[in-house]
Amino acid sequence: MNGRDHHLLVHGGAFAALGEEGEAVVAGRGAVPKGLFVRDARHLSRWQLALDGAAPDVLVPASGEETLRCVLAPRSGPGEPPAYTVFREQALSDGCLVDRLRVVRNTPAAAALRIALTVDADFADLFELRSDHRTYVKAALQRSRELLDDGVEFGYRRGGWLARTRITATPAPEAVEETGTGARRLVWTLDPDAAGEAVLTVRVQALPGDAPAPRTPPATVADAVARRARSVEEYRAGVRLPASEPALAAAADRGLTELALLQVEAAGPDGEALLVPGAGVPWYAALFGRDALLASLFVLPYRAAPAAATLLALAATQAPDDPDAADPAARPGRIVHEVRHGELAHFGQVPYGRYYGSVDATPLFLVLLGAYTEQTGQAALARRLEPHARAAVGWMLDHGGLATSGYLLHRADEGGHAHHHWKDSPGALCRADGSRPVGAVTSAGAQGYAYDALRRTAQLARTVWADVPYADLCDQAAADLRDRFQRDFWLEPQGFPALALDADGRPLDALASDAGHLLWSGLLDKEYGEVVGRRLLEPDFFSGWGVRTLAAGQPAYHPLGYHRGAVWPHDNALAALGLARYGLHDEARRVAAAFAEAAALTGGGLPSVAAGYDRSDSPAPVPHPYASVRESRVAATPLALLTAVGGV
Repeated sequence: MNGRDHHLLVHGGAFAALGEEGEAVVAGRGAVPKGLFVRDARHLSRWQLALDGAAPDVLVPASGEETLRCVLAPRSGPGEPPAYTVFREQALSDGCLVDRLRVVRNTPAAAALRIALTVDADFADLFELRSDHRTYVKAALQRSRELLDDGVEFGYRRGGWLARTRITATPAPEAVEETGTGARRLVWTLDPDAAGEAVLTVRVQALPGDAPAPRTPPATVADAVARRARSVEEYRAGVRLPASEPALAAAADRGLTELALLQVEAAGPDGEALLVPGAGVPWYAALFGRDALLASLFVLPYRAAPAAATLLALAATQAPDDPDAADPAARPGRIVHEVRHGELAHFGQVPYGRYYGSVDATPLFLVLLGAYTEQTGQAALARRLEPHARAAVGWMLDHGGLATSGYLLHRADEGGHAHHHWKDSPGALCRADGSRPVGAVTSAGAQGYAYDALRRTAQLARTVWADVPYADLCDQAAADLRDRFQRDFWLEPQGFPALALDADGRPLDALASDAGHLLWSGLLDKEYGEVVGRRLLEPDFFSGWGVRTLAAGQPAYHPLGYHRGAVWPHDNALAALGLARYGLHDEARRVAAAFAEAAALTGGGLPSVAAGYDRSDSPAPVPHPYASVRESRVAATPLALLTAVGGV
């Protein structure tokens, strides 16, 4: 987990980040924000408990994943033990946080316990909480606080934008007090029954204005836990993990649970309701094209439903043929990179409502469609999405640059990502000395995706669409791309492909893990592929915990460089699949074994990014300080590694 002062509950596109006593208070920008978040908005910004007028003592700090549990008591001194103990349980389901306080009397003559819960909802957009120091003007806001029979409801309106948070309790509070800051204080006086116990249950229901009709909130913690368990069971139904790889299977088992919890709602081309892999929490609980496609590809040999849902959701958000489109990146056929539902996206104050700043989501869409058809043996989806697939190929050829420059190109967006490559930080695509290119960039990995996309689309055209001329066109485009790539990207002295080409076609000579993606896509000739695969397992690349994004020893390398030396699970998953594709099975097994050991050392899960330090430097992987807490492509990585070592 990223940070020590928060604990996450995750389910159905919502997450709650709470502290050691189950509390939420507003923190500084950039830290993992506390509260309840749904569809990019903070629906609960303050959640503070007081027992007999003071913050409680924490006897057992919060812990747990499906249920967060802690033990609290009223403040007391060493010679005066507390009259009560409070056993707190919290769970999240269907956008509703349920908080149960079981009050146990420790002495027969104890006076009734006064419980106060200070609550507030600021409805801050997630982008306001990031550490980029941007500010956003919000005019004509209307906030409301409505007293209910059993609680209070907070409202927020800005023009047509509406959000509400409803807080109800059993038993109902005896008073709802104003605090002078806009927050409200809910107050109870609990006198335990003859058995010495009393129970208070409080529910926080997020009601985003643009969301589908809200479900009935869970009435109890047990109800919330049961709903969560059902969604996990449904996701895992029919999945069989091999007994031959117990360590990887254990990590994959945990990954399946994570994937079930990280699903977000989306709609298909005909408005059908879908559940797709959300990119991750806390910052990316939304549909991201690249992340959803990779997670679905990794899971596909074990479970096909995520792939079908992802393809339909991305087809529904594919850029239309609109010459008046406000976003210059939204050219016909392009697959969306990011879909946000927050207030700032709604009003165009951030460009991510539908953001098309990705060079690789479009070819990966075609790769997944071809892989899904091959894996399942079912052609219905490929027939339904034929227009979308042809439009995606059209974007690659006409707008992506394949037909004009010979390669897929990308450049930085104003206000968007520095690169449309998966390594999207400003200094990620560089030369070995660390210098950065300017203008359009041709990243190596994207060319591999394009090659694979063209080959798979050619197969669909022949076997499903009965269009041999179109299949021949795609095959020829793929063959031409392969010839050009090996001529322009191969660094002869290093015996390795360049990370990218700059605007003048000069290679960026940094040695990077993107070469593993080329193995996965099959772009390299066998002789080159074997050389590259073995090179990735040399000590400057392979830390012992995985393949670094940039080989150590280069001036550009830094062990904590986000894309210049750190170790990414999904990056290694693609490399391992590529190594297996080129017959380098021992090397693939080394990568898989490293991640299996890392998962075992870190409680079964993987950090979304680990520092590039050598294994001899630390007994366990060192998490990157800015890594996400949970990501779908990370959760799916053990499944891809199982595939790489033949465990399907």
